[in-house]
Amino acid sequence: MARPVAGWVLALALAGGFGPSASAQTTRPKTTGKIEEAEIEIVKERVNQLPEATRNYSKIKLPAPPPAERKVAYTFPDFRLPADRLNPSVKVLTIRSEELTPLTGNFIKAGLGNYGTFYGRGYFHSTRNTDHSYGLDIKHVNSVNGPVDGKNSGVSESSAHLMGELYRGTAAFGAALDLGRERYNFYGYEKAANQPDPVVRPEAGDIKQVFNRFGVKAYAHNRDPEQVLTYDASLGYRYWGDSFDAKEHNVTVNAKGGYALSETSRVTVTADASFISEKDLAPGTANQPDPQPLMTRSRTFVQATPAYEFINKRLAFTLGATLGYSSDTTTNVSRGVIYPALRVGYTVAPEKFMLYAGLGGALQRVTRYDLSTENPWLNRGLNVADTHRGPTIYAGFTSTPVRGLELNARATYARDRNLYFYLNNAIDPTKFDLVYDQNATGVLNIHGELLYNMAEKFRLGTRLDYNKYALKNLAQPFHRPEFQGSVFGTYNVFDKLMVGVEGYFYSASYGISYQPGANFGDVRVPDFYRATDPIIDLNLRADYRITPKISIFVMGNNLANSHYQRFYGYPVKGVNVLGGATYTF
Repeated sequence: MARPVAGWVLALALAGGFGPSASAQTTRPKTTGKIEEAEIEIVKERVNQLPEATRNYSKIKLPAPPPAERKVAYTFPDFRLPADRLNPSVKVLTIRSEELTPLTGNFIKAGLGNYGTFYGRGYFHSTRNTDHSYGLDIKHVNSVNGPVDGKNSGVSESSAHLMGELYRGTAAFGAALDLGRERYNFYGYEKAANQPDPVVRPEAGDIKQVFNRFGVKAYAHNRDPEQVLTYDASLGYRYWGDSFDAKEHNVTVNAKGGYALSETSRVTVTADASFISEKDLAPGTANQPDPQPLMTRSRTFVQATPAYEFINKRLAFTLGATLGYSSDTTTNVSRGVIYPALRVGYTVAPEKFMLYAGLGGALQRVTRYDLSTENPWLNRGLNVADTHRGPTIYAGFTSTPVRGLELNARATYARDRNLYFYLNNAIDPTKFDLVYDQNATGVLNIHGELLYNMAEKFRLGTRLDYNKYALKNLAQPFHRPEFQGSVFGTYNVFDKLMVGVEGYFYSASYGISYQPGANFGDVRVPDFYRATDPIIDLNLRADYRITPKISIFVMGNNLANSHYQRFYGYPVKGVNVLGGATYTF
């Protein structure tokens, strides 16, 4: 009589494996309630052998270079209303934007608030697909009234972003289209007149500023960083225009490539080009009587950084050079530049602590498109110029001492030329000119970041930046605060409630106040320089999910009720509250 199957299984486990004849047995009909009996033949002489595997070529995996500093508004998505935006130049930690409920590809959001504020957003996107993706994001926010004379300080913003991508193997091909329109008013006339009430209060239509934006881009890149050859290239066009009939056309080309020479080394090339045609009044003629002819100017920007990268165990270094050309001649600076691109990194404790240092420099493209997102109250006839940042020396560390905690610190010293500052115009102080120090500006930056993330339930982070500007000709670093700090956090109280907090602190910024002019159009005499108080801004947000598809939200901005001035003469709104609902489908 044959043994039960369970007994044979134990015997086979001790013997070391099943023979091929075991799988050849005829399957008996299934029955329930008992264990069937079967005979299994064991062939001990059988030896399984596999052919020797061919070792695939191991591609090297190098850490990405430190990201360049960017101007970013540190907010939750849609957290802050447009007139209250802060735009610090701070490197940021990557923190995933958290939604209360997983998106199914589409949602509609709408809300109302004080100051006659309406907010609406629609997000329509394809669900996850290995072949393609596409999406449309439209947004509108406006406040009928503002902090000065009601409608005279109203604001509105509308934008639309359309994108699509195709995936073919490890390659991705895509395109994006951006449209935008923004309305602001030059409501800084109370400080400009240097008296409680100006002689004549302007109408909102007489002080309006409107920006129209258009952008299109096509790109291609391979999605597998382990490829021997990596690439990322794009071709784009951006248009910008304002109410003064100033225009900017910008054709951009960006490319990045890398080729692995071995398991420990590779060569890389990063290249950028921008060709601008702009139309505006001649610099320095904005206050002359109209009509004035508009001038057309071309601005060329080309830059490339070839480099050799090596990584071996704990040591990594980059050896290269940055070659650039900018046609701008605002100050006495060479149009062509060559800067070193050196970086050394040493991992003290793998995945725990790394030190790095480097020597570099680069041209930084400056456009009206970007300047107007930072300061919407710009004057006519701007003298826009690219910044020459270099030579630059930096050192710092990155650390993850415990799970969920990230620390970063860096010190940088650079010699900048054509570094722009915002200064109130001497004839019409409601508008801002770009001013430059004719000599190089020494810039010392000390930067710190901390992010704590506990199991996707609680996040807390802070960013701190100290900037010291060594100027030769300018009296102050106008509208570039010396210290910038922010703190942010989110807490998932339970599955249906998410709360968040944001706080900002800026040290005093320097604008300029003028004595009243005897006649309209007179050049005014400067009165004093220290013009703004420190900025303290606190914001709270809460989202509550009613059903899997419907949630409600409330945002409280500037809860300290401080009418601070990021730009002299332009106080922001006090406490503003916005509440609404989101429908996901």
